[in-house]
Amino acid sequence: MQHLHQLYIDGQWVPPNNPHLVDLINPATEAVFATFAPGDATDMDRAVAAAQQAFAAYSQTPRPERLDLLCAIIDRYRQRSDDLIDAVRLEMGAPLILARERQVPAGLRHLQQSLAALRSYPFDTRNGATLVTREPVGVCGLITPWNWPLLQIACKIGPALAAGCTMVLKPSECAPVSASILAEILHEAGVPPGVFNLVHGDGPTVGQALASHSGVDMVSFTGSTRAGILVATAAAATVKRVHQELGGKSPNILLDDADFAAGVAHGTAACFANSGQSCNAPTRLLVPANRHREAAEIARRIAQETVVGDPRALSTQLGPVANRAQFERVQVLIASGLQEGATLVAGGAGRPARLDRGFYVRPTVFADVHNRMRIAREEIFGAVLAILPYGDEEEAIAIANDTPFGLSSYITAADPERARRMARRLRAGMVHLNGVASDPAAPFGGYKQSGNGRERGVFGLAEFLEVKSIFGYGPD
Repeated sequence: MQHLHQLYIDGQWVPPNNPHLVDLINPATEAVFATFAPGDATDMDRAVAAAQQAFAAYSQTPRPERLDLLCAIIDRYRQRSDDLIDAVRLEMGAPLILARERQVPAGLRHLQQSLAALRSYPFDTRNGATLVTREPVGVCGLITPWNWPLLQIACKIGPALAAGCTMVLKPSECAPVSASILAEILHEAGVPPGVFNLVHGDGPTVGQALASHSGVDMVSFTGSTRAGILVATAAAATVKRVHQELGGKSPNILLDDADFAAGVAHGTAACFANSGQSCNAPTRLLVPANRHREAAEIARRIAQETVVGDPRALSTQLGPVANRAQFERVQVLIASGLQEGATLVAGGAGRPARLDRGFYVRPTVFADVHNRMRIAREEIFGAVLAILPYGDEEEAIAIANDTPFGLSSYITAADPERARRMARRLRAGMVHLNGVASDPAAPFGGYKQSGNGRERGVFGLAEFLEVKSIFGYGPD
């Protein structure tokens, strides 16, 4: 049993203002594996005050010192990788292979991207006698989710530290263990007191206090669109900057010249990865109407071959979803697909066979889906694929863009130029052509209700900077 009974404020582990314990549930077993002590608004006041006090000095640290600090964090992160693997396995049910090969390396990769961005970022540029300089935005409130906990925290603390900002992190109450280990890593790496602070707690209590706090200059939030609206509303009264990476319902378009066997198999597996709990998952598979049945059969086979089970087993491809609330949401949406007339090709309601406990979802495929159905419009965040037929390329584009979201999209085509032309017409912040993975240095973010601003690399660093013009600075 692990116990997280303290918060990290001003360089020290301290008890919360109103100590009480919350159980952490292992989603694979439904047993309590740890407890943590959440903070409250008073604790948030303490953390913000520490960040404000630290900002004056840290914001003025020269680039070489910040580079050295990020290098020390990266080195310590590598040393604690086994602890982080255990944390994400227990917190969110990540299979061992996923935790070891993707979840934990993702956090490291994005710390490295912040380091690379800082090395060459042009903080000062000249426009004649005017100096345009980019300065740290100030005290940053960071609110992160449970689905990729290390990646999402790294995508915020890395650029914030690189920019010269100080910060308060509120991680998901479902994933406090990995966040606490990261706090230990930052402390051991020598992050100055008050530069980084950690307050555990839920959104309505601690998240609200952070987003609305007058001492916070910027909020960077990753999570659902519904929660993002609440964060933006809370932040509005103090006119602070709000950066949001929100939900998605990404289309995956297979054109008629695509290799269907490979394209459908890849898209189905990508939809199911991380138990379907990725905001950029290709959850809507758009296929030519005359090949709809063929696509459904390939997706059915992939679903039935996918190994769901104990996260500790090396053979496991899908673990449980992260918590009971998410499991119940997925069940409701699977039921809605049946009620609205979609054809169930694989999976369905309930747990997979032979699993009588844990928040496991059956890998599910629906065919004959149209864009008015809930399973085509709402972010499910579970291993549920919707297959939608289209008549021609114009209809495919119309279906793809007919969504309140605009995070990511996918196109598979034998003709690269045809795929490139279509990519320019999709209303999404990212387009993957022919199965190519994300570039960790490229901007990550979306259009419409998928958020605003961008993360990763130099684009993520820019989000944590203010722009100042100094007129009459002098000649070059």
